[in-house]
Amino acid sequence: MSYTSVMDGVALAFEGAGALVLIIGALASAVHAAKKWQDTRDGAAALLSLRREFGASLLLGLEVLVAADLIRTVAVAPTLDNVLVLGLIVVIRTFLSFSLQVEIDGVMPWRRNQLLSEGKLASEDQPQNRHEAQ
Repeated sequence: MSYTSVMDGVALAFEGAGALVLIIGALASAVHAAKKWQDTRDGAAALLSLRREFGASLLLGLEVLVAADLIRTVAVAPTLDNVLVLGLIVVIRTFLSFSLQVEIDGVMPWRRNQLLSEGKLASEDQPQNRHEAQ
């Protein structure tokens, strides 16, 4: 077995793990949202729970998939074209991650700690108008 084939297998395993994270995250967030709906009969709270939990699993899945792309590009086929494609993929996924994090928290990342310390960040149980915090 060559180094390239081993690293290709590792990258494939990371891709599978990323897909698994997305599937399990989608199912778990749907179950949790359904339980929230059943307990509270509050559709807004159930939807907020679904969005937050699925968004978090999307973030984790994206990070694992970036690792797979990185391994495949650097260890398997480190050509200039592949590195440029990897750079573009990382930029796109970074933008998606940033957007998802803002969607989950409802605030810009650099304001999150300040709002948490002031007790102004929306909690899962008590949705607020997100635009107040921005």
